[in-house]
Amino acid sequence: MKFIAIIPARYASTRFPGKPLAVLGGKTVIQRVYEQVSSVLSEVYVATDDERIREAVEHFGGRAVMTRSDHKSGTDRIEEAVEKIGSDADVIINVQGDEPFIQPSQIETLMGLFDDPSTQIGTLGKRFESIEAVENPNSPKIVSDRRGFALYFSRSVIPYIRGKEHDEWLQSYPFLKHLGIYAYRREVLREVTHLPQSSLEKAESLEQLRWLENGYRIRVGLTDVETVGIDTPADLERALLLLDKQ
Repeated sequence: MKFIAIIPARYASTRFPGKPLAVLGGKTVIQRVYEQVSSVLSEVYVATDDERIREAVEHFGGRAVMTRSDHKSGTDRIEEAVEKIGSDADVIINVQGDEPFIQPSQIETLMGLFDDPSTQIGTLGKRFESIEAVENPNSPKIVSDRRGFALYFSRSVIPYIRGKEHDEWLQSYPFLKHLGIYAYRREVLREVTHLPQSSLEKAESLEQLRWLENGYRIRVGLTDVETVGIDTPADLERALLLLDKQ
């Protein structure tokens, strides 16, 4: 089975413009993401709509592909990139361009999900470590079936633990945090980018609900590694502290 990784990277971020080019320990954020992914996969591209990002990627020896600026999601950008590259990969991995600490083990876990031919889309989940983190609406929760297929994603706390005190909830159920890395079989990626927005997606502002609502099966791999995304300048400062500890 052949895999390719595409890293969508936009310059125009509302909370942190230019974050792919922010410097983290002597390297840009996008270079760190690229190098982490390249340690596992030989075919890696950055998909961007900005010449500054393309130039930066090519400067450190990476590969970049230019895409349109009007895409509504990273998934749409990846589909265009795969078409332009002309890749014959069986599975496309979508790694966010603001995840410089993504680990090889996480990518390998994601790839392993496709050993099962019934896996159409793959993603990762990690056990929450505190009830306060569970209650954060910026950290989507996953409920899965016994085979590891996602039943639902929500910003709300799911499931509701009936008959237990609030401080007992974390010990009563393995609440699972969704990590925003995806992989798609080639034909599935092409199909989902043509789907209209769904009612659940609009309600929760979670793109993956569009896929579930249209009957696609998302398999969830488990990881015990926490990712550190960079959405704001404050996140960059925290990332620098984490880098110093490594």
